[in-house]
Amino acid sequence: MRGFIINIRKAKNEDIVVTVLTNNSVKSYWRFFGARHSILQIGNLVDFEEKESQNNFMPQMRSLSQLSFPWIFSANHLLVWQNFIKLFEPHLKETTEIDSFYFNLLLQIANRWEKQNPKRLVIEAYMELLEHEGRLYDNGFCHVCEEVLDDEVGLMRAFLPTHPHCIYAAPLNKKSIFKLFNTKSTIHIEDKEINTLYNTVLKGF
Repeated sequence: MRGFIINIRKAKNEDIVVTVLTNNSVKSYWRFFGARHSILQIGNLVDFEEKESQNNFMPQMRSLSQLSFPWIFSANHLLVWQNFIKLFEPHLKETTEIDSFYFNLLLQIANRWEKQNPKRLVIEAYMELLEHEGRLYDNGFCHVCEEVLDDEVGLMRAFLPTHPHCIYAAPLNKKSIFKLFNTKSTIHIEDKEINTLYNTVLKGF
């Protein structure tokens, strides 16, 4: 079984509880002496076997190995990756069965992570996620006051557009943001705006 580690919690002694996003599920596993294993880091793609508990406790993670990527030893690439992937656990917290979209999205961008700007990939992946979940809001009205948006917009969590003054947000060009909504591409967006968008993503899905 393959999956991305999206959360790690300490248990007793050196044992840990690992939450893994696989092709069709989000599930937690008990790993004995997990604190000793460098493989068990948030964001890692791992291959493992699932062993059901005999006492109806959570299943165990066995025969663990890491499926690595070329960028894994780049501190900057790894930090952006971990910041992004840790957002999936609270977003999918009440879910056990999922469709393959989430795993495939992570696998797709992980394979492009060293070839493109990671922050741009995060934003583009987030746009895909919002569209997949039917949450892409682009009707031209402020989400706070419900008045027509002007030439500049602010963005709330989930990229909900507002007047900048309604949420005291950094102003962004409306045409540029709505082009992002339509194309799911950041190629036309300046680096300064990329940082603003990336920080908005980090507020949560």
